[in-house]
Amino acid sequence: MVAPYEAVSGIELIEGAKSKGIRFVQLQFTDIMGVVKAVTIPIHQLEGSVRHGTWFDGSSIEGFTRIAESDQYLMPDMRTFSEIPWLKGSGPRGTARVICDVYTPRGEAFAGDPRYVLRRQVERARKLGYIVNMGPELEFFLFRRGAEGGIEPLPHDQAGYFDYSTDLASEIRHDMVDALEAFGIRVEAAHHEVAAGQHEIDFEYADALQTADNAITFKFTLKAIAQQHGLYATFMPKPIHGINGSGMHTHQSLWSIEQERNSFADADAAYGLSSVAKSYAAGILTHARGMIAVLAPLVNSYKRLVPGYEAPTYLTWGRTNRSALIRVPMVSPGKSIEGTRLEVRCPDPSSNTYLAFAAMIAAGLDGVEKGLTLGEPVEESLFEMDATQIASKGIKELPGTLGEALDELAKDDVIREALGDHVFDHFVAAKREEWDEYRTQVSDWEVEKYLEQF
Repeated sequence: MVAPYEAVSGIELIEGAKSKGIRFVQLQFTDIMGVVKAVTIPIHQLEGSVRHGTWFDGSSIEGFTRIAESDQYLMPDMRTFSEIPWLKGSGPRGTARVICDVYTPRGEAFAGDPRYVLRRQVERARKLGYIVNMGPELEFFLFRRGAEGGIEPLPHDQAGYFDYSTDLASEIRHDMVDALEAFGIRVEAAHHEVAAGQHEIDFEYADALQTADNAITFKFTLKAIAQQHGLYATFMPKPIHGINGSGMHTHQSLWSIEQERNSFADADAAYGLSSVAKSYAAGILTHARGMIAVLAPLVNSYKRLVPGYEAPTYLTWGRTNRSALIRVPMVSPGKSIEGTRLEVRCPDPSSNTYLAFAAMIAAGLDGVEKGLTLGEPVEESLFEMDATQIASKGIKELPGTLGEALDELAKDDVIREALGDHVFDHFVAAKREEWDEYRTQVSDWEVEKYLEQF
C-alpha cells in the first residue's frame, strides 16, 4: 500500500527551518490552468498563517473571483513544507515553500481551488472504501535559447531513447533529480526520451493528492534547474512538428481500505485485472471524450494526439498495444500482483494535474459505481489499420481539436460535476477564447500553401 499524507506539526517545522537560516516562505497554490502562484511572507509570519490563514486578492488570479468578492485566504498544508533547494538557507535569504488550500471569507473551501476539486474526488473514493493511488510520467523538452536570447524550439541535443553518448543532458537531469529529492520526491528513474531534446524523470507512486502536489512541484523545479543551466524546460505537448510530443501517462489503482489490498489485482483473472479494475477502466473509456479537454487542455495538445507518434487516439485498451488509450503494464517478475495498475496514456503535462486527476478519478469511480462492463482488449496496432477496418470494430476516437473536446466536455455531466460549476464555467470560457483566437489566425503554413496557388 502507498500510505496517504499524515498530519504534520507546523510549529516544529517552523522552528527547525528558522535554525537552518530560512527567512522567507512562499505560500503556493495554482490557478485553474495549473500555473503556480505564490504569496511570500517572512518566516516569523508563518505560525500565524498556519493558525489563521493569509489573506490575498483572488480577483487577480485566473478563474478565481470577481473584484466585488476578491478577498480570500490561504491555509498552508504543512505536510508540503520544504526548503527550496536552489534558495538554500546558508545565505541571508533562505526560502521555503508550502502548498496551500484556498478559503473564502466565510471559512469555506473555495470551489475554484483546483486542489479542492481533487480533494472532493479523493474523499468520494474514501467513502466508497478506497484510497486512489496515482503515478504520472511527465515528459518534457530541454531547449537552447535563440541567438537573441529568446525562447525557441531548439533541442539541447540530438539524442534518442535511452541514448548515452549523445545525451548532453545527463548531468542536468542529475541536478534535477537532486532538487526533486530535496523536496522529498523519491525519483525512480531518469532518461532521455524518443525525440531530440526530450526527457523523462519518473517518481514514486503515491496517493492522488500527494502525487498531484509532487507533479506541480516537479514542473516548477525542472524549469528552475534548466534556467540555471542556460536552458528552457517546456511541458508544451507538441513543440516540434514531425517528432514525438510529450505525454503524461498516468498509472492508477484503487487500494481497499477494509481489505488492505490492491482492489485492481486478481491473480486468477485475465491480465490480472479484478472486476473493480475492469469497471474503472470502462469508466475511463466511457468518459474519455468528455474529459479530454481537461487532460489535454491546449490547442497544441491535439497536434500530439494524432496517429503515428505513440500517442493514443482510439478508445481501446490492451497490454502491448501502445496505440491504446489504456494500457495494463506488466508486473515485474518476482513482484507481487499487488503492483497491478492501469496506465491512462492520453493526458499531457500541460494539464492542471489536480483537475486531470479529479476528472480521471470521477470517470473511473463512475464505472465502479455503475458496474460498467469493459469490452475486449485490442492488441494489434490501430495505427496500421485503415479507417474502414477501425470502423468495423466499432472503435471510437478522441476529439481531433480543442473545440470539439470542449463540446464533448459540455455534454458529460459526470466530469462537469467533478469539476464543479465554478471551475467548469471559468475553464470552458477561457478555453473557448483560446480556441477562437487560434482558429481565426492565418498561419505561415496557410500563406505558403495557398497565397500563390489561388
